[in-house]
Amino acid sequence: MGIAIEGRQVLVILVALLSATNCYESCAGGVSGEVEKVKLNIYYETLCPSSAIFIVEHLPKLFDSGLIHVTDLKLFPYGNADVFNGTIYCQHGKLECLLNTVHACAIDVWPDLSEHFPFISCVENVVLESFVYRRKYPQWKTCLEKLSLEAKPVTDCYESAHGKELELLYAAQTQALQPPQTYVPWVVVDGQPLYQDYENFINYIYKAYKGSDAVSACNASVNVIHNGRKIKPFGSTKTTKSKLSTISSAITSWMKKLSALV
Repeated sequence: MGIAIEGRQVLVILVALLSATNCYESCAGGVSGEVEKVKLNIYYETLCPSSAIFIVEHLPKLFDSGLIHVTDLKLFPYGNADVFNGTIYCQHGKLECLLNTVHACAIDVWPDLSEHFPFISCVENVVLESFVYRRKYPQWKTCLEKLSLEAKPVTDCYESAHGKELELLYAAQTQALQPPQTYVPWVVVDGQPLYQDYENFINYIYKAYKGSDAVSACNASVNVIHNGRKIKPFGSTKTTKSKLSTISSAITSWMKKLSALV
């Protein structure tokens, strides 16, 4: 089934963004000296359960530990898609292509992590709820309202050629990986893929960090400042085995219904 970039099948998550806590001055002031931040690249796709679980269950540890202050986190929403004759084919179909492009546009429109990460997390939360409650289409645009974000820049992006250009860029970056990406999430720390040990990415960041800042002493808040006010977290939900089983069943059912509509 072929798709241009306008379709995209979503998958995923509920992000538990941490409650606000006070930071020690050394953390709030950033990383001292000229020590380069540790690079953390996450290659994922919006409808992959493993990607979703990683984002909601594990990625928040980066903020909880305070390591976000010494880490350069970048998200690559493309995953296992393919490009044939200029058309992008997503593993989970058109809706995933749409959501991947929405994520790409959000990163482009709001390049600051403190702005695009809360939005992406919120979208994943809405998508996860769609699977759980068997809704036909995730109402991801509600995240724009919740965060008081202007819809037009993102809408203009994913509805235009620019959205496709962004995804083709992510395609090139993903396909150029050495060693090549073979599944998602594909987690890379300072150029080294973690393979199946990706859930322990925090330990790899600690080992890779060459600075002397006591980052572990500070708990960072994922609440961010947007337009002069704090954005509160979207809530914290622990994904249990029972819920994952329910989600898996819902995904299978939902995908069959979607296939019949396409």
